[in-house]
Amino acid sequence: MNRTILLIGVVMGMLAIILGAFGAHGLEKLVDTEAVATFETGVRYQIYHALFLLFLGGWNGMEAKTKKTVFALVLSGVILFSFSIYLLALNSLTSFNFKVIGFLTPIGGVLLIAAWIYLGYHILTQKEVN
Repeated sequence: MNRTILLIGVVMGMLAIILGAFGAHGLEKLVDTEAVATFETGVRYQIYHALFLLFLGGWNGMEAKTKKTVFALVLSGVILFSFSIYLLALNSLTSFNFKVIGFLTPIGGVLLIAAWIYLGYHILTQKEVN
C-alpha cells in the first residue's frame, strides 16, 4: 500500500508541476486572468496533497486500513476538487459548458477536509504515535 500511495503522490506532484507550468506560461494567452487564477488554485491544492501523500506513504505509524481510508479521501478529493477547477477554468475554450460539473468542486473540498480530520482523529486517539 505504501508503494502505491508514494507512486500516486509522485505522479500527482509531477502532473501538478506540468499543469502549473502550463498555467503560468500558456494559459494566459487563452483565457482571462480570473480563469488563470482559478486554474492556479487547483494546481496549488493538488501539489499540497501530493506532498501529503508522500508523507502518508512514508509514515509507518498508522494501521493499513486507516491509511487506505485517508488515501482514498485525498485521491478522490483531489480528482473532484482540482480537476473540476481545471475544467471550469478552461470552460471558455470548449463548446461544452463545464459549469454543469461545478457542484463537484465543493464535494472534492469536503473530501479533502475529511481526510485531514480523519488523520487528525487517528493521531489524537492513537495510544502512541510512531
